[in-house]
Amino acid sequence: MEVSRIRALRGPNLWSRHTAIEAVVRTEGAECAIGALPGFEERLRARFPNIGPMRPIGHEGDISVAHALAFAALGLQAQAGCPVTFSRVTQTVERCVFQVVVEYSEEEVGRLAMEFAERLCRAALDDVPFDLADALSRLRELDEDVRLGPSTGSIVHAATARGIPFRRLTQGSLVQFGWGSKQRRIQAAEIDRTGAIAETIAQDKQLTKHLLEAAGVPVPQGRPVVDADDAWAAMQEIGSAVVVKPQDGNQGKGVTVNVTAREQLEAAFANAAAYGSTVMVERFVPGHDFRLLVVGNRLVAAARRDPPHVIGDGVHTVRQLVEIVNSDPRRGDGHATSLTRIRFDDIALRRLALQGLTAESVPAQGVRVVLRNNANLSTGGTATDVTDDVHPAVAARAVAAAQMIGLDIAGVDVVCETMEKRLEEQAGAVVEVNAAPGLRMHLAPSFGKGRAVGEAVIADMFPDGCDGRIPVVAVTGTNGKTTTVRLIAHLLAGTGLTTGMTCTDGVYVGERRLDTGDCSGPKSARNVLMHPDVDAAVFETARGGLLREGLAFDRCNVAVVTNIGEGDHLGLNFITTVEDLAVLKRIIVQNVAPDGMAVLNAADPIVARMAENCPGAVTYFAADRHHPVMATHNAQGKRVVYVDGSHIVCAEGGAVVQRIPLGDVPLTRKGTIGFQVDNAMASVAAAWALDLDWDAVRAALKSFASDADTAPGRFNVFSTRGATLIADYGHNPDAIAALVRAVEAMPAERRMMVISGAGDRRDEDIRRQTEILGDAFDEVILYQDQCQRGRADGEVLALLREGLAQAKRTQRVEEIRGEFLAIDTALARLQPGELCLILIDQVEEALEHIARRLAEVSIERPAKAATPEDRRETKAVA
Repeated sequence: MEVSRIRALRGPNLWSRHTAIEAVVRTEGAECAIGALPGFEERLRARFPNIGPMRPIGHEGDISVAHALAFAALGLQAQAGCPVTFSRVTQTVERCVFQVVVEYSEEEVGRLAMEFAERLCRAALDDVPFDLADALSRLRELDEDVRLGPSTGSIVHAATARGIPFRRLTQGSLVQFGWGSKQRRIQAAEIDRTGAIAETIAQDKQLTKHLLEAAGVPVPQGRPVVDADDAWAAMQEIGSAVVVKPQDGNQGKGVTVNVTAREQLEAAFANAAAYGSTVMVERFVPGHDFRLLVVGNRLVAAARRDPPHVIGDGVHTVRQLVEIVNSDPRRGDGHATSLTRIRFDDIALRRLALQGLTAESVPAQGVRVVLRNNANLSTGGTATDVTDDVHPAVAARAVAAAQMIGLDIAGVDVVCETMEKRLEEQAGAVVEVNAAPGLRMHLAPSFGKGRAVGEAVIADMFPDGCDGRIPVVAVTGTNGKTTTVRLIAHLLAGTGLTTGMTCTDGVYVGERRLDTGDCSGPKSARNVLMHPDVDAAVFETARGGLLREGLAFDRCNVAVVTNIGEGDHLGLNFITTVEDLAVLKRIIVQNVAPDGMAVLNAADPIVARMAENCPGAVTYFAADRHHPVMATHNAQGKRVVYVDGSHIVCAEGGAVVQRIPLGDVPLTRKGTIGFQVDNAMASVAAAWALDLDWDAVRAALKSFASDADTAPGRFNVFSTRGATLIADYGHNPDAIAALVRAVEAMPAERRMMVISGAGDRRDEDIRRQTEILGDAFDEVILYQDQCQRGRADGEVLALLREGLAQAKRTQRVEEIRGEFLAIDTALARLQPGELCLILIDQVEEALEHIARRLAEVSIERPAKAATPEDRRETKAVA
């Protein structure tokens, strides 16, 4: 068994909407069917008894070791506490080679689980031991380390329930909700609206107290001190028991309460000084420790916090009682669990000594033994929900305290006897106001009911009816994707929206290009969705990115499929047929929002059938409104876009909604370029689905031209010395056929072609390109581009020449090494009245080269013809 090409599918993908680990597994011999491996399943179950059933529901045929690997990887994660349920194993076109897909909740955990599953299967194959306990322990530890903590997790879960998309920006607690200009961010329980000044104030206990006093909020008397002697002086000024704490501390670190003697005070000062540069001494307020959670302008939860303690039973020692309490599965280390283990350290021992106890003392039945002075959950304390008991005046004080500091989310610490009375009635006080408060005491208190604090945070960030989403359009297909993406983005921009766009030419936000090259994958799309200026997004969604990672978004408003044709990288990554390709590309249709729209080419049967997979509505487009699919859809009162004479027509419910003259759509050259008419119809249908203003759409269509600036490499037409030059990036048989139909509609005395071929295409696809061209062009110049993509030198040129063997029109074929030299050769030969179609490989560089050459021609410096010294090989055929 060989496991290779492990990928993380981070969004909706070919297999499911789950995030998943995908691997290619090659098995040999008996591994293809474990029934031929005596004792394998028994050995596997002996090493992992909870692996579960080994046969998928509905599966017929043999079960391979690849299936065992999938069930092991899924089972290991489930046993480690991960909420995963999905796996799939599919045999590829190669015998005994499988694609294994296993859901994950955390990518690192999923990868490690796949690694352990492989070790487990090998152990069963080789009959050697496998340490299951260690594997599960490491998976649990990793999961606790990388997954969101309870505070951040509760907010994320609340957002998900509201349909608000989220993305973790770091391995920590920095999370983005929503997309583009509607996004918001949190860092744990702190939101982006909270300023750094408010957080700084909250960290300064003395400044906080001063501001609260100014707001009329009761606070304890006290001041900062510089040393232990100054602390003693402050304690004498206060005249009662005190609390000693760091001025800029958090989570109860370094806090000692109810200090009554100088010896205690000196120890408390040293403890506080270890956690902060300045130490505070304040009046000790008797009563219970309460935490009030304020979100926005309201109190959403309250809890009484009790310090870590144990209750004696007359049998066990204090140390043993702590061990019993810490065995509670709700208790763990850090903040990943609802409770934290009680620390049995020097602070605990000193607190025991104050009670006349040691670690080995056996407290009597019912005796309460306190192990720390502070009641923070992070040190092992417990929480009891008291939200329903809070007096309105106390709630108002808590809100006033948070607003005085400037915090949108605040944990207000109050000490008093009860929440049912005003603070002034019981000498209570607000002792701290905390930024980024922990939420777990309110989510899962030790006693009482949990509160929906995550929902409260999301409600404060996103009002009712707001889901943080911007319009997202996904475009896929074999040909026309980039032009359609650019045109839809242009239509959106025409309505005043700042539009983000990704395509094979780069990443754009508004008029700025942020990245260059082929950016049609999910990484670029995620970057656009993260940009704060983007009001709408249009994504070219290519097959490569879908296979590598899946989609960058959970759903889109509009999915456009232009066409599905041969030659689109068939034979790569187990995509061997047009039907396979269609299944892959319909992912965007399957992930249309329920109130969204799929825009499908009715003239392409494979594309038209994708309507069955769309959760939303469907708009069909085709030039022929009488096409059966169009006619049926129209008869059902649904949306169609078609050509009627010299107009693009949008119709719904049997009535015409809009008529747009093709003469006002320069992209189509007055309707003479068929594939550009298709692109325009698809774009208009997408604009209609987004409910864009029709006047703005008409104006944008009129201002969009297929030139080298607007749509580089997409049927860019130039005029030079009375001849026509066309530059295009077409690189598959369907694109070539569409180009030929367009060229045949343009008058020319003679036609010349410049072409290369991509080495990662199938042989038959490379040959088919020139088979098509040979019947339409008089002269063909073949060139070898920079990257042969795994092909031997001259191999692609030989395949292209083979395609011209039966050419009906081509009279001359020439081979040239180098794209620019081939362009120069064609330009030098081009005569008035002729047409030259150049299929460019390096789009930007080739267009710049053509522009320079045409500029030279315009000032009567014709391009120099190539010479024998240019190291070209010329072969003419009659």
